[in-house]
Amino acid sequence: MLKKTTISSKRCNFVERMKVSELQNIKQRYNIVGNCDALNHVLDVALQVAPTDVSVLIVGESGVGKEIIPRVIHDSSPRRREKYFAINCGSIPEGTIDSELFGHVKGAFTGAINDSPGYFGVADKGTLFLDEVGELPLATQARLLRVLETGEYIPVGATDVRKTDVRIVAATNVNIQRAISEGQFREDLYYRLNTISIQMPPLRDRGEDISLLFRLFALQMAEKYRMEKVTLTPEAKEMLMHYKWPGNVRQLKNITEQISILSTERLITPEQLRKFIPQDQESTQLTMVSKKNDHNFENEREILYKILYELRGNVNDLRRDISMLKKRFAEEETHGAQNFLQTTTAPIAPIAEDAIAEEYVEYHSANNKEQESLNLNTLERQTLEKALERNGGNRKKAAQELGISDRTLYRRLKQYGLEEK
Repeated sequence: MLKKTTISSKRCNFVERMKVSELQNIKQRYNIVGNCDALNHVLDVALQVAPTDVSVLIVGESGVGKEIIPRVIHDSSPRRREKYFAINCGSIPEGTIDSELFGHVKGAFTGAINDSPGYFGVADKGTLFLDEVGELPLATQARLLRVLETGEYIPVGATDVRKTDVRIVAATNVNIQRAISEGQFREDLYYRLNTISIQMPPLRDRGEDISLLFRLFALQMAEKYRMEKVTLTPEAKEMLMHYKWPGNVRQLKNITEQISILSTERLITPEQLRKFIPQDQESTQLTMVSKKNDHNFENEREILYKILYELRGNVNDLRRDISMLKKRFAEEETHGAQNFLQTTTAPIAPIAEDAIAEEYVEYHSANNKEQESLNLNTLERQTLEKALERNGGNRKKAAQELGISDRTLYRRLKQYGLEEK
């Protein structure tokens, strides 16, 4: 019994040594620096899921290095000899993202002069890394869900269904659960992507890895620009490790490069380090999905300005309709009066009195309209000035806030003598 236990213990130790050796090889191959348990766990999970075809969702704050893990998964999978594409979903315009991902046929839209297979067509048998997947429009999310469930998709403008065999690895720094509750992300797509979840640790939780990364970036700068490498005093190193690092590894690299170039001293003390580290504590929470065309108003008065500005357009349309109706009624009354004069010999004095009364009513109606127009014009001018003031004089942003075109805004500004503002 003791002999079996000894053999089992030796086997476990051998497996552990193999795992450590494999992790070290991965770190050297992809230039990954760090020995914290959280980072080792991430790499271990990536190597375990690599031989499978399950979808993987990588979650973590911006700048933690999420883009390395999909590459590790692809290169360690049976698909490693096939194509690998990394796509930033947040950088592709909403109007063209479906065409980019699923392709299009000739003539599907203006500029579609040839057929395009899209990433899902080109990457068949390979791997697609969808970075910032939380930024996908809802319509595109529905298309992606169908590909994940059936492997089928329809190019933009096509009618035939096409098949693809693509491994999906996605990443996001968006709080998906809150995005789902706000209707910005499909819950069924989340569960389909989240078959295996990998949580990338933020830099502030990686301990000694911070100083190791600083040494790496300092060495890279010294070799690149042939300068003496900067080093940290023990006190500066301690200060570096206690900073929150809201920008994570990306921020650490930028600060290291700034110190290497701008510091006249090569041994960095806390006083010198304090000049390069921001003093304000930035948020380290996962970002939120912003709703498009969502304006923030300072108070109810500004909301009222916008409502009244939109109401003015409705009033103008209603006035135009009423004017047309009045013209039509006037024509019918004139036609009826002519028929009446032809068929009667009654005195015309009452008609003259009616005409005088009508003229009096029209005169006061015109004055009321003029006063109403003056009030609306004043309100419109104030609304335009407020919109320009809120947007720092940027006409394009002001036009978007007011819901009108740039040309219409320019015409209104010129009308009220505000074009120089």
